[in-house]
Amino acid sequence: MSLKTEELTLNMGPQHPSTHGVLRLEVVLDGEVVVEVRPHLGYLHRCFEKHCEAMTYPQVIPYTDRMDYLASMYNNFGYVTAVEKLMEIEVPERVEYIRVIMGELQRIASHQVAVGTYGLDVGAFTPFLYLFRDRETILSLFEMTCGARLLYNYMWVGGLSHDLHPDFLRKTKEFLEYLKPNIDEINNLLTFNKIFIERTANVGVLPADVALNFGATGPNLRASGYKWDLRRDDPYSIYDRFDFDVIVGEGLVGTIGDCWDRYYVRVLEMKESIKIIEQAIEQIPEGDITTALPKRVKPPKGHIYHRVENPKGELGYFIISDGSVNPSRVKVRPPSFVSLSAINDMSKGHLVGDLVAILGSLDIVLGEIDR
Repeated sequence: MSLKTEELTLNMGPQHPSTHGVLRLEVVLDGEVVVEVRPHLGYLHRCFEKHCEAMTYPQVIPYTDRMDYLASMYNNFGYVTAVEKLMEIEVPERVEYIRVIMGELQRIASHQVAVGTYGLDVGAFTPFLYLFRDRETILSLFEMTCGARLLYNYMWVGGLSHDLHPDFLRKTKEFLEYLKPNIDEINNLLTFNKIFIERTANVGVLPADVALNFGATGPNLRASGYKWDLRRDDPYSIYDRFDFDVIVGEGLVGTIGDCWDRYYVRVLEMKESIKIIEQAIEQIPEGDITTALPKRVKPPKGHIYHRVENPKGELGYFIISDGSVNPSRVKVRPPSFVSLSAINDMSKGHLVGDLVAILGSLDIVLGEIDR
């Protein structure tokens, strides 16, 4: 005869730091064992999709910054390329290369936040300091280019707001050489640390078939062993010109698709982004970045769905045009929202302390979820 204990409902958030934003998790516990997790949204009310209907196409760009505010540059990237596809605009080669460089720098910066704050979630403070120190350099490179450090409005329909600063490429190359050994240093500090492995290995396992059923993408899907990256499998911009590896989880210390794999995929992806940036710097042509900028952004009637490989996964924009200067509808397919939907399946049977590690391993941003 088994002993039946009374279940407890516990609220984590919306003020709890481990919920990575204004998220409330309604957790049903049997003792310390998680029975069910129900995420509750609606505390942030970013209202991005509704705002778009009252804005012109260029005015929407700053609003894209404010969804995943840790990957603002890539939000710009996805939106402007969707509008360009709708208007059949072909941008200059130099613009394409600059966009890739900025996008991959943003991927590194986003993963630095993900890895650093994940260390905090499981009790390691030092890697957070090292990673945020290095991220500051990337933000300074962005500031040198467009004057902003977090919300950029840098990529415009048909081009860019500014060309590169004369010192940008030199400083970027110097930074990448400095960063390479630092990624290895984080590896040595955290990746194979005994306590870190015990907190993350075999915890929150997301098998590949379950990940696909939920629609997971990006590092969370690749950590489950499924090799899918839009930059390689459905290339956009000029990504098909670069040589890089698609990193997948291998279950080195536990089960494929666990919290440790999701962490480690992001660590290795930073190295792949460095490879892409170095190739882009070598190949970047001279030229004018403004030749394809339209005097008025007014797409013809129609609709488009365009997706890019945001640092957190597939970011898709579905835009409906009625032929005016304002979009009739902009619908966003955000990777964080989809990743969060899997948390109940990943958490059942684990201890409540593991829930912090599981949520942190998904690398969510609430601006994108509660858009």
